[in-house]
Amino acid sequence: MKNMIDKIKSHTLFKKAVNRETITYAICGILTTIVNFISYECLYRLGMSNLTANWIAWVIAVTFAYIVNKWSVFRSRSSSVKDELLKMVKFYGARLVSLGVEQAGLLVFVEILGVYRWLVKGALSVIVIILNYIFSKLYIFVKRQK
Repeated sequence: MKNMIDKIKSHTLFKKAVNRETITYAICGILTTIVNFISYECLYRLGMSNLTANWIAWVIAVTFAYIVNKWSVFRSRSSSVKDELLKMVKFYGARLVSLGVEQAGLLVFVEILGVYRWLVKGALSVIVIILNYIFSKLYIFVKRQK
Protein backbone atom coordinates (compact mmCIF):
# COMPACT_ATOMS: atom_id res chain seq x y z
CA MET A 1 0.00 0.00 0.00
CA LYS A 2 2.82 2.41 0.92
CA ASN A 3 4.51 1.64 -2.40
CA MET A 4 1.35 2.57 -4.30
CA ILE A 5 0.99 5.86 -2.36
CA ASP A 6 4.65 6.70 -3.08
CA LYS A 7 4.09 6.04 -6.80
CA ILE A 8 1.04 8.33 -6.84
CA LYS A 9 2.94 11.11 -5.01
CA SER A 10 5.85 10.90 -7.42
CA HIS A 11 3.65 11.04 -10.53
CA THR A 12 4.04 14.31 -12.50
CA LEU A 13 0.28 14.87 -12.80
CA PHE A 14 -0.12 14.53 -9.02
CA LYS A 15 2.71 17.00 -8.43
CA LYS A 16 1.09 19.51 -10.78
CA ALA A 17 -2.39 19.06 -9.28
CA VAL A 18 -1.46 18.94 -5.60
CA ASN A 19 0.93 21.69 -4.60
CA ARG A 20 1.06 24.79 -2.41
CA GLU A 21 -0.82 26.90 -4.94
CA THR A 22 -3.73 24.49 -5.53
CA ILE A 23 -4.09 23.72 -1.83
CA THR A 24 -4.11 27.40 -0.82
CA TYR A 25 -6.49 28.15 -3.71
CA ALA A 26 -8.87 25.48 -2.42
CA ILE A 27 -8.72 26.89 1.12
CA CYS A 28 -9.20 30.46 -0.10
CA GLY A 29 -11.97 29.29 -2.44
CA ILE A 30 -13.79 27.70 0.49
CA LEU A 31 -13.38 30.87 2.56
CA THR A 32 -14.57 33.04 -0.33
CA THR A 33 -17.57 30.74 -0.80
CA ILE A 34 -18.40 31.09 2.90
CA VAL A 35 -18.17 34.90 2.61
CA ASN A 36 -20.43 34.73 -0.45
CA PHE A 37 -22.99 32.41 1.15
CA ILE A 38 -23.20 34.37 4.42
CA SER A 39 -23.52 37.69 2.57
CA TYR A 40 -26.14 36.21 0.22
CA GLU A 41 -28.22 34.76 3.05
CA CYS A 42 -28.09 37.97 5.12
CA LEU A 43 -29.13 40.08 2.13
CA TYR A 44 -31.86 37.62 1.17
CA ARG A 45 -33.25 37.65 4.72
CA LEU A 46 -33.23 41.45 4.66
CA GLY A 47 -35.83 41.15 1.91
CA MET A 48 -33.76 41.41 -1.26
CA SER A 49 -34.67 39.26 -4.22
CA ASN A 50 -32.67 36.12 -4.91
CA LEU A 51 -30.76 37.63 -7.84
CA THR A 52 -30.13 41.03 -6.19
CA ALA A 53 -28.82 39.39 -3.02
CA ASN A 54 -26.58 37.20 -5.18
CA TRP A 55 -24.89 40.00 -7.13
CA ILE A 56 -24.29 42.14 -4.03
CA ALA A 57 -22.85 39.11 -2.23
CA TRP A 58 -20.72 38.58 -5.33
CA VAL A 59 -19.17 42.05 -4.98
CA ILE A 60 -18.32 41.38 -1.33
CA ALA A 61 -16.91 37.91 -2.04
CA VAL A 62 -14.89 38.94 -5.10
CA THR A 63 -13.26 41.77 -3.18
CA PHE A 64 -12.29 39.28 -0.46
CA ALA A 65 -11.14 36.79 -3.12
CA TYR A 66 -8.92 39.33 -4.85
CA ILE A 67 -7.05 40.07 -1.65
CA VAL A 68 -6.50 36.43 -0.62
CA ASN A 69 -5.70 35.23 -4.15
CA LYS A 70 -3.20 38.00 -4.77
CA TRP A 71 -1.34 37.62 -1.49
CA SER A 72 -1.80 34.00 -0.41
CA VAL A 73 -2.40 31.89 -3.50
CA PHE A 74 -0.52 33.41 -6.40
CA ARG A 75 1.83 35.60 -4.32
CA SER A 76 1.49 38.29 -6.93
CA ARG A 77 3.27 41.59 -6.50
CA SER A 78 2.77 44.61 -8.70
CA SER A 79 5.59 46.81 -9.91
CA SER A 80 3.36 49.87 -10.29
CA VAL A 81 -0.11 51.23 -9.60
CA LYS A 82 -0.91 50.74 -13.29
CA ASP A 83 0.09 47.06 -13.05
CA GLU A 84 -2.08 46.61 -9.94
CA LEU A 85 -5.08 48.31 -11.55
CA LEU A 86 -4.71 46.10 -14.63
CA LYS A 87 -4.77 42.98 -12.44
CA MET A 88 -7.84 44.24 -10.62
CA VAL A 89 -9.68 44.98 -13.88
CA LYS A 90 -8.79 41.52 -15.20
CA PHE A 91 -9.82 39.88 -11.92
CA TYR A 92 -13.20 41.58 -11.66
CA GLY A 93 -13.78 41.20 -15.42
CA ALA A 94 -13.11 37.47 -15.33
CA ARG A 95 -15.30 37.15 -12.25
CA LEU A 96 -18.11 38.87 -14.15
CA VAL A 97 -18.11 35.86 -16.48
CA SER A 98 -18.54 33.47 -13.56
CA LEU A 99 -21.18 35.80 -12.05
CA GLY A 100 -23.06 35.51 -15.35
CA VAL A 101 -22.92 31.72 -15.11
CA GLU A 102 -24.18 31.85 -11.52
CA GLN A 103 -26.93 34.39 -12.19
CA ALA A 104 -28.14 32.43 -15.23
CA GLY A 105 -28.17 29.22 -13.21
CA LEU A 106 -30.12 30.83 -10.37
CA LEU A 107 -32.56 32.39 -12.80
CA VAL A 108 -33.25 29.16 -14.63
CA PHE A 109 -33.17 26.65 -11.79
CA VAL A 110 -34.50 28.71 -8.86
CA GLU A 111 -36.68 31.42 -10.36
CA ILE A 112 -38.13 29.47 -13.30
CA LEU A 113 -37.95 25.78 -12.31
CA GLY A 114 -38.34 26.27 -8.56
CA VAL A 115 -35.38 24.17 -7.44
CA TYR A 116 -34.25 24.84 -3.84
CA ARG A 117 -31.93 27.87 -3.96
CA TRP A 118 -29.18 26.46 -1.72
CA LEU A 119 -28.93 23.28 -3.78
CA VAL A 120 -28.47 25.32 -6.94
CA LYS A 121 -26.10 27.85 -5.34
CA GLY A 122 -23.96 25.03 -3.93
CA ALA A 123 -23.69 23.22 -7.26
CA LEU A 124 -22.95 26.44 -9.11
CA SER A 125 -20.23 27.37 -6.63
CA VAL A 126 -18.21 24.30 -7.66
CA ILE A 127 -18.40 25.35 -11.32
CA VAL A 128 -17.54 28.95 -10.41
CA ILE A 129 -14.50 27.98 -8.31
CA ILE A 130 -13.09 25.93 -11.19
CA LEU A 131 -13.71 28.71 -13.73
CA ASN A 132 -12.17 31.28 -11.43
CA TYR A 133 -9.02 29.21 -10.89
CA ILE A 134 -8.54 28.84 -14.63
CA PHE A 135 -9.00 32.60 -15.17
CA SER A 136 -6.66 33.46 -12.29
CA LYS A 137 -3.94 31.02 -13.28
CA LEU A 138 -3.93 31.61 -17.03
CA TYR A 139 -5.06 35.22 -17.38
CA ILE A 140 -4.79 37.36 -14.23
CA PHE A 141 -1.87 36.35 -12.01
CA VAL A 142 0.42 35.13 -14.78
CA LYS A 143 4.02 34.88 -13.60
CA ARG A 144 6.38 36.78 -15.84
CA GLN A 145 9.62 35.23 -17.01
CA LYS A 146 12.71 36.87 -15.51
